[in-house]
Amino acid sequence: MPGTLITVAPTGAETDKADVPQLPTTLEELVETAQRCEAAGAALVHVHVRDSDAGHVPTLDPVRLRDTVQALREATDLVVQLSTGGSVHDPLEARLTVLDAEPDSCSLTCGTLNFGDDVFLNPFPFMSDLYVQAQEREVVPEFELFDLGHVAALRRLLDRHGLPYGGKVHVDLVTGVPGGMPGTVEALVAGVQMLPPEVTSWSATGIGRAHLPVAAAALAMGGHLRVGMEDNLVYARGRPVQHNAELVERVAGLATTMQRPPLRPDEARDLLGVKERRSR
Repeated sequence: MPGTLITVAPTGAETDKADVPQLPTTLEELVETAQRCEAAGAALVHVHVRDSDAGHVPTLDPVRLRDTVQALREATDLVVQLSTGGSVHDPLEARLTVLDAEPDSCSLTCGTLNFGDDVFLNPFPFMSDLYVQAQEREVVPEFELFDLGHVAALRRLLDRHGLPYGGKVHVDLVTGVPGGMPGTVEALVAGVQMLPPEVTSWSATGIGRAHLPVAAAALAMGGHLRVGMEDNLVYARGRPVQHNAELVERVAGLATTMQRPPLRPDEARDLLGVKERRSR
């Protein structure tokens, strides 16, 4: 069986820094986190950017996005993936500008869904525009699937626009978001069974308490993993996560036990069809 792509999502847009001081929100904290997570077995970092001068709130400021991509490229070999979801409150047109920062990869959520008490808006015309722009800019999308209807929308995107840049189709099945598919093994199996044949690799994310069972099921089924404080703030009952590297180390050990050791960043680039943008 293949090795395991471990993605770390260190920050997200939902948790307040004031509530979780160990959440990496400054550029320095994000770079340090990325370095430790790479050493622990991560090959890809999924990035939400915060404005540390304005209360550590989520931002799509183009300068901060570009500076973050550049800093992560200089300090690590990780595949750098920017979120085009931003915050659920960000306007669609601002989310398209994320590609201006020239990341290696970008997230592309394949449909609108209830997201807790909010609505995460992803109408098909926006998805289509984002997909075409990613093709034109040679950025590899990761298709985020929060529900089974999103799998059908992925099929529609592929039928209309063909394969992404690089020719690979990588998806992430996100389970456990209130409003999306539940964080259960049964839901994960249903999603994987529906994937179109063009899909060349898939990861799974379990939100909160779904973190470990979904990771174990994904490994057993030949999938890859996403972990991080964006998705889970509790390491074990009564023990908060202190650093994203803890979550990476745990699933790296699990993957190694399953004889699917973590992929290196260069192996992840081959898996995903990522363009080489590093100058070194």
